[in-house]
Amino acid sequence: MDFEKIIEKIKDIISNEIGDRKVLNKDVANALNLTPENLSILKKRNKIPFKEIAFFCAKRKISINWLLFDQTIDSIADETEKFSQIRYFKDINASAGGGAINFDENYEILYIDKKIIDKNLDAINVIGDSMEPTLKDGNIIFIDRNDKNIINGGIFVISTNAGVFVKRLNLKSNGEIEIISDNSIYPKERVKPEEINVIGKVVGKLEI
Repeated sequence: MDFEKIIEKIKDIISNEIGDRKVLNKDVANALNLTPENLSILKKRNKIPFKEIAFFCAKRKISINWLLFDQTIDSIADETEKFSQIRYFKDINASAGGGAINFDENYEILYIDKKIIDKNLDAINVIGDSMEPTLKDGNIIFIDRNDKNIINGGIFVISTNAGVFVKRLNLKSNGEIEIISDNSIYPKERVKPEEINVIGKVVGKLEI
């Protein structure tokens, strides 16, 4: 797998995003949410940042197999068992209030090689600042709906009577669940387990 060839493809993709000037390696680093220094180190080691490239492709609805292997979707259609699916619900927001959640319709499917992401995930948008600096307004978050175990904590998407939220959860010794916003200006809350529905655990993010 040729690192330089992949970088050149990424430059071609983002050339329309940055205008008429020449696309530089720092532009590639920015598009992959890496620092130029990190990209340079990876390049020297010929270590391809698969996760960052997967999110880059997901954001732009580009086949990662085309980018990495010159494969078209048609050429891999009969081998879908080799690919994980990300269902992107662009009309669903997880925020500090309001909204409904429906994981049955209005989604786009993105295919990613299982060597990079080995499970099927859902993706929704984040709005608001309640989880900054961890999650920012406009981020896309990736949810493992098969992981609803909050015993060890983590960030989860939850549904309550007040709407859909993305919050850090902490199970207390008395059985209550502490709902935590990473932004300290928002107070912690405590609820009973039956008062919330855990949709799934947040396992990744994509900054837009």
